[in-house]
Amino acid sequence: MRGMRGFTRLGMRILNHRRNGYRTGSVGGNLSNRTDFTPPKKVIPNRKKERFLTYPVRRKFSKRAGFTLIELLVVISIIALLIALIIPALRSARELGQRTVCLSNLKQLTLAWTAYAEEHDSKLVFGRAFGIHMRESFALKGWVGTAFLPPHSQSRAALIKATDKGALWPWIKDIDIYRCPRGRPDHALTYSIVVSANGRNNVEGTYLLNTGGREMLELGKRIGRTVLRLTKLTDIVSPGAAQRAVFIDTGQLESDFYVHYLYPKWDSSNPPPIHHSDSITLSMADGHAEYWKWKGRETIKMPRKLIPFSSQYPNLLSEALEGLEDYKPQTEDGMYDLQRLQKAIWGRLGYPTGQSP
Repeated sequence: MRGMRGFTRLGMRILNHRRNGYRTGSVGGNLSNRTDFTPPKKVIPNRKKERFLTYPVRRKFSKRAGFTLIELLVVISIIALLIALIIPALRSARELGQRTVCLSNLKQLTLAWTAYAEEHDSKLVFGRAFGIHMRESFALKGWVGTAFLPPHSQSRAALIKATDKGALWPWIKDIDIYRCPRGRPDHALTYSIVVSANGRNNVEGTYLLNTGGREMLELGKRIGRTVLRLTKLTDIVSPGAAQRAVFIDTGQLESDFYVHYLYPKWDSSNPPPIHHSDSITLSMADGHAEYWKWKGRETIKMPRKLIPFSSQYPNLLSEALEGLEDYKPQTEDGMYDLQRLQKAIWGRLGYPTGQSP
């Protein structure tokens, strides 16, 4: 009985181990040895120490997901800072691209202006826009025609279809060249020929009355080697072609760009053009184009208002000086801007420089 009692106890121990999932050792093993019945352990390699660790693996999962309020505020602040840095850079890049297009347009217009003169015995194209000037029954056709006025200018298709595009059209044949990307949106033409380049013939002190003959307007006065009002390419002697202005970006429709010769003041109907970051673009008679930054603050802040381009087109608005009175600069920088443009247009000043502030 004592032996059976022992066998029964051993059998019960083996049975309990099997129920708990413990291994029972190999055949012939010592079943009374407790090491033969230990549970298995997972073996995980430790790469740093290059040995194996024997401990159970436990994984921890966070019960809370997402950002805290402070983290969200930090992210939003960083995004706002990046936007504040990127937007000015994008605007600057856009302005630079538009300025490049404008300068290219001015160059192409000036090349067409030169080509016209070379094919017409050095005679310059009539610098007034939209019109035909009768001279002893001879018609002087303007450099740009009525196709760039309403109703043709109100749609691209109508403008392309219109026939009267002006005397320079055979050398250009692209309506986009006549307009700066930063011009007034309802104006199909934003470039003008300066008044001295065979423009209007009534600028005081610049022309010789009853001259020019049948095919040209009044000839320009000559002071030394400088011809004030240009009617031929050969008139450009001093200063040279690289310093005589031809086209200017007014940003709006103009018959021509008028600047006084005898007086140190801006004309009321032709305020200083301000485009491309408070600047101006213009071309010279040799074919190159320039970008000038206005120096005077009063040049930029000069009071202006919108008025109808003409009584015939009351809905087509253009800028003019407020009060419709000529403006004399009151600061040294403002006078510098005016005189710099007067010299480029007329080749010289028509008044003593002592009149400047």
